[in-house]
Amino acid sequence: MAKSFYSQQRGKSVKKLSAQHIVVLLILVVSLFFIFQYYVIPWGTAQFVVPLFQPSGDKLEKIGFVQFKGLVWASTPKEKAEELLKRGRIDITKEWIDKEFIFDFTFEKRTEKIHGYVKGPQEFYAKSEVLGEHPIILEPWVGFWILALVLAVFITALITMVMPTSFGFMAVLFDRQIDNTMAKIRLQTGFSDEIVEILTMPDDKLSEKDRNDIERAYRIIWERTISEELASPKQGFQFDEIFDENTDIVMFRNDALYGRIKEYFSDFVLKEIEDTKDGLYWRRNHIKIFKGLRLYMAHHFTEKYSNNVTGLAYGGAAFLIVAVGIRGLKFIPATKPSFILLAIFLEFTMLSLLAITLIYTEEEERMDKMLKKMEDANRSQLETLRGQQYDIHQLANVLVGQSAEIIKSRVERAIADYMTSDDNIKKVVAEEISQKILIGLRESFSESATSKDTFRRK
Repeated sequence: MAKSFYSQQRGKSVKKLSAQHIVVLLILVVSLFFIFQYYVIPWGTAQFVVPLFQPSGDKLEKIGFVQFKGLVWASTPKEKAEELLKRGRIDITKEWIDKEFIFDFTFEKRTEKIHGYVKGPQEFYAKSEVLGEHPIILEPWVGFWILALVLAVFITALITMVMPTSFGFMAVLFDRQIDNTMAKIRLQTGFSDEIVEILTMPDDKLSEKDRNDIERAYRIIWERTISEELASPKQGFQFDEIFDENTDIVMFRNDALYGRIKEYFSDFVLKEIEDTKDGLYWRRNHIKIFKGLRLYMAHHFTEKYSNNVTGLAYGGAAFLIVAVGIRGLKFIPATKPSFILLAIFLEFTMLSLLAITLIYTEEEERMDKMLKKMEDANRSQLETLRGQQYDIHQLANVLVGQSAEIIKSRVERAIADYMTSDDNIKKVVAEEISQKILIGLRESFSESATSKDTFRRK
């Protein structure tokens, strides 16, 4: 059988991770990490904290609350608030604030002498009557770095999914998984590369292929997937009874053949075929990232790393329990909850990864269905062996019968030829006459010898 296009191109299409993939990945992760750590997370924290703890209601009627330059908010006397609104955002200083409400999410150092409060360059500062008497100090390099790293990795993965395969890290993994899954389908079904290519081919590409080649492949698949489900009306049909020149080859594959593959092999094999077809859509257009993601997550990541992810989730839970326990013992002050935030974000990350893994994990097939399919497969193999035994027996009988007839006819023909030949008859007569003469001579010689012996005795 000639090699299919897939067989010929497989070695060229499978790509490996190289230096440029790692370099692009590291550049994106590091760059995005610092962007999230120094810009996105401070802004997001401010958008979460300030609306919750800023003055409101009657309190806001008595004092002013304005935003200074950067991510800094503070309460001011009412008359100064109006002046600040006219001047616009300026750097915060001691003379403009009343120190009752202060929210500072910048990486700037603050001093009591200049700014009216003390904050380190790597700290966030939040003071409000709702938060208590003492201000809350958040350390972003303790409590938020894990969140910044996760967001950076996530965005990097999305970017490298849509990048060309020659540079995109995830694009290489997706592309390689397509070929690996096609190889798994071939091993699980026993079909050739050409048939696997037809089974996984996108619908628009399948409709463009030669119909005769498609029909030959479909016939092989149909005959290969005959099971013992006699109750199903489709099983009693022959291929030629339902496939003709008017049959839609795409619909026939997606409905009839996929259904037979599901019943004969398993739901998992059919899912591999369908996900590989989606992966080929991604290979043509990298914007369709969820089609490639489904293939990679369901048929590689969840199979190889599901136990690791579960272990990490339990590890994160243990870390969170320890952190909360230490906080309960007052070894972590309420005014510095960064370590608790680290534990919370770590567990959030692990549980999110576990949730994604479970979403893409294939459901296990029911045991009774698996046993039934194994029984059908064994019965089918037994029937095949019985059929082969019957065919061999019939062939042996035919060969033996034909040999006997051939020998008999040849003997009869030889006898007839011999008896009807004049030369053979003359030869036989001559041989008989010569035998008679020889016998007569022997008898004459023996009688003569007997007479001489008798004469001598006398």
